[in-house]
Order: sequence, then C-alpha cells, then structure tokens
Amino acid sequence: MSSAKRILLIIGGGIAAYKCLELIRRLRERGHSVRAVMTSAAQQFVTPLSVGALTNERVLTNLFDLDDEREIGHIRLARDNDLIVVAPGTADLIAKMAGGHADDLATAVLLATDKPVLLAPAMNPAMWAHPATRRNVAQLKADGIRIIGPASGEMAERGEAGVGRLVEVPELLAAIEGIFESSERRQQRGVLEGRHVIVTSGPTHEPIDPIRYLANRSSGKQGFELAAAAADLGARVTLVTGPVSLPEPAGVDIVRIKTAAEMLEAVKAALPADVAVFAAAVADWRVEGIKTEKIKKTELPGAPTLTLSENPDILKIIAQPGPDRPRLVIGFAAETQNVLDYAKSKLKSKRADWIVANNVSPASGVMGGENNTVHLISAKGVESWPEMSKAKVARRIMERAAEELHTKRTAAE
Repeated sequence: MSSAKRILLIIGGGIAAYKCLELIRRLRERGHSVRAVMTSAAQQFVTPLSVGALTNERVLTNLFDLDDEREIGHIRLARDNDLIVVAPGTADLIAKMAGGHADDLATAVLLATDKPVLLAPAMNPAMWAHPATRRNVAQLKADGIRIIGPASGEMAERGEAGVGRLVEVPELLAAIEGIFESSERRQQRGVLEGRHVIVTSGPTHEPIDPIRYLANRSSGKQGFELAAAAADLGARVTLVTGPVSLPEPAGVDIVRIKTAAEMLEAVKAALPADVAVFAAAVADWRVEGIKTEKIKKTELPGAPTLTLSENPDILKIIAQPGPDRPRLVIGFAAETQNVLDYAKSKLKSKRADWIVANNVSPASGVMGGENNTVHLISAKGVESWPEMSKAKVARRIMERAAEELHTKRTAAE
C-alpha cells in the first residue's frame, strides 16, 4: 500500500453516488485524507452531511461561496491534492469535462488541476454506448484522464442491464492505490516511460449465427494484469481485448473486439509499438457462411454441419521481420500437455522473441483463476517460475521486458 495521500473526491449525480460513502471510509482506513466536492445533482442522492461526517472535512458544493473561496479557493483546491477521483462520472459530467466547461465547482476544479485524475463512469448502458459519450471518453483518454470501468451488470432501472455500472469499491481502491504506487515507482525508475506496449487479451467469439458462436473459457484476467503492469511502469498501453467482464485498467487505451479478424486489424492499427504481448486466447477456427438468422433445429434433419476455416495467426503475422515489427514480441502458449515441447516449437514457428507457457488443464485452475504458473521460453533457454498471482506474473514479465529493451538499446549503441 502507498504512503498517505491527499485525495479530492468529486461526486457526480447518479444513483451509484452512495458507493462513495464506502469509498471514503476505506480510503481513510488506509491513512489517506479525503476532501469532497459534490455537484448539485449528487446532493439529490447523498447528503453533504453524510459525506462530511466520513471525510471529517467541510463538503464543498458551490463555486460562488465567498467563505469557501476565501478559505481555500477553487484554484488551490484543484492543486492541493495528490489525486482527483471523479465517481460516479455521469454522462453529463463526462461531456462537460471533455468540452472544458467550468460552470460549477466540480468542473472548474477539473479544468484548473495539474494533478492526475481518475474517472469512474456510471450511467445507463444506452448512454454509455451513445456515440457522443464514446467521443467524449476518447477525448478524455487523449487528454490523459485515467478511466476505470464501467462494469457490466444490472442497472438500478428495472429490466436494464449491460455495461454502465460503477465499478465496486475494492476495484476503485485498487485503481487509486495503483496510481499512487505507479507514481512512486516512476519516480524511482520509470523503466517503460516513453514506450508503447500492445497487449491482447481475452477470448474471441466466432459467430455461427446471430445467437451462437465458437469461443473458449479465457477470462482475460492475465492480459488485463499485463496491461495494468505496463501502465504502472510508465508505458503508453493499448489493450486489445475480446469479450470479457472485467473493469478497464486505469491509464490504458482499450479497444474491444469480438473476432480474430477484428483483433488482427486492431493490433495493426495500434502499431508501431516497442513491445507486443499476445496473451489473448484467439479461436483457431471460424465458421464459413455465417447464418444471418438463427439456425432452427426443427428445420434440419439432424445436427447442422459447420465448415470451418483457419483464423489469421496474429502472433505469427506481427512477429514477421519488417519496419513495423515491435522490438520485443511475446506470445503465450496455453497448453494441456507437453507444455514445454509445444512452447519451444511455437517460439520457432511464430518467430517470437519470448513465449510464456502455462498449463491450462482443468486441474490447474488457471482459466478464470487468480494464480498462474508459467515458463518463460526464449533463445537463451527456459525459466520456470513458481506459482504466483496473475498480477505478479504480469509485473515480472513487464519488468523483464523493460530490461530486454534496455539491453537491446545498449547493444545498438
């Protein structure tokens, strides 16, 4: 856990605002000080009295409050902290942030700050998916705003579900601590500062008809941890992910795809990069002649016959020599038997620099689990690492990647 920090929490006007009360309590348990700004809409969901009781500070609500301006002022408020957290980030608040508005205390502070900002969006799924919101979020990412979530699930409105829920408090806490720890580590090392890292993650879904698809059990967790670790070490990170239900890592540009073909195009579009890590469990096959309507078993004499075609080998394509080849290409080999033999063969056939191999048989518990046991295969040989959390595996891989880039740069000089 990082040392005690000063956090300014900007509470937006959504039903998820109640989670901020638990967030404040947990932050203060960790020794952090919290000061809160509430929008007028936020006060319709939780009261300044409740928020103030937990922060042990006066809650600020009005840009034109003369007493508040004399005491602290919105410019000082914007800068007298280590991090600004915006939660819940409503569609309206996100739009104002993207447009550079400053018509209330919250937006004035956000426009005047020179501190890192973590945004946790929360809204109806249709609002989150709206092109205007997507444009606004893309602008905020380009402006350097860190974004976590939203998560997928049921909404407060009856019958509404999808991507739009505020991430849970433990995930927010982890993102906040990650930013602080990342800042502290960057002050010490910043080993991937100025580097671009591409990470692929999750499964791909290859459609059979509008309802059915071919897929696998990949949770995407290892890939998401790799992206988070690279960002923590200072890299600019592009995470290309298949369909998963995981919160977006803070400070990472995320591209969501469904099929292997879409993943390949997204990776190509993200180039050039210094490092590319292919942790996605890409489907080997896709269905030819995808049906435009649901296949009805009542219309067939028996089980339908599916004709399969091989999907593009993304790792092999990107690892080929050329001007856009990343300096370090890392593939993953998820096997159920003969793990090292298959991984060594893959290293050669794909022309990768490293292969990270693991046993994903049901008994291993890796698929969907929290831990991983991997082997790092390179031209130098095999390193077998002990079982550790996927976060620690990711951290170790990215630190080794940074060392490798430094070695290559030194050799070139």
